[in-house]
Amino acid sequence: MRLLIVEDEKRLALSLAKGLTAEGYAVDVVHDGREGLHRATEGTYDLVILDIMLPGLNGYRVCAALRAAGHDVPILMLTAKDGEYDEAEGLDTGADDYLTKPFSYVVLVARINALLRRRAQGPGASPVHVHGDLKVDTAARRVFLADDEIALTAKEFAVLEQFVLRAGEVVSKSEILEHVWDFAYEGDPNIVEVYVSTLRRKLRAGLIRTVRGVGYRLETEQR
Repeated sequence: MRLLIVEDEKRLALSLAKGLTAEGYAVDVVHDGREGLHRATEGTYDLVILDIMLPGLNGYRVCAALRAAGHDVPILMLTAKDGEYDEAEGLDTGADDYLTKPFSYVVLVARINALLRRRAQGPGASPVHVHGDLKVDTAARRVFLADDEIALTAKEFAVLEQFVLRAGEVVSKSEILEHVWDFAYEGDPNIVEVYVSTLRRKLRAGLIRTVRGVGYRLETEQR
């Protein structure tokens, strides 16, 4: 999943980006409200982490502008303020959740995961996806093939997750790059092929089918 952090405390922003990248997310960082609004409007993000006290435009105005333009991306607001009025104002502008600084990194990750699950699966849906003898738990980040648990790196899981959430659909290489690697990635786009090859080796070759000239599709056949 691809996240945007809009936070003017650069040390905090970069620390969060480093941690979330290690969790398997693609993370972009900006430090100004206007730039954050532009990036969130132009980019394809699965979630925005938005500070309230920002130069240019504050977080309330960025959030309100995104909602007024019809963007339904989940927004998690961060603030050093504390009080019911601040929380109410943030939620009234369209934020999905609210976290007061200082906060626990573990709590932040849990909130992010909850918002992403809610968006991808709808309320009350299970985070466990079963496709034939493949079972993927996007909450616990565990993968099983038949009775065996398969160990994947964070990036391998992130690539597999793109296929699982769109099982049966063709997912293009560019879509995978956009959601799994950040916007600053300037390496070889064939990195996707490398990860698909690794997943086929760790799981089963027939699970991920190449649709020539278009992308890849997760198949659901049994052994």
